[in-house]
Amino acid sequence: MPSDLADVRFLTVAEVADVMRVSKMTVYRLVHSGELPAIRFGRSFRVPESAVRAAASPTTTEATEAPGSVADAG
Repeated sequence: MPSDLADVRFLTVAEVADVMRVSKMTVYRLVHSGELPAIRFGRSFRVPESAVRAAASPTTTEATEAPGSVADAG
């Protein structure tokens, strides 16, 4: 087992929902759409804590694009 994987902390869907202040169904949608990386553990999912922090960071493109920008013109 790689030593770097031992340093990764995984969260359950319920824990991710609490951190992000969304419903568990929203977390499942993010996982299934590929917006939030996760691994399957039996019948459940585990999400790396670093992925939750990255998803919650205010530097996402959706948060920084202004209405009426070039991306919105299409």
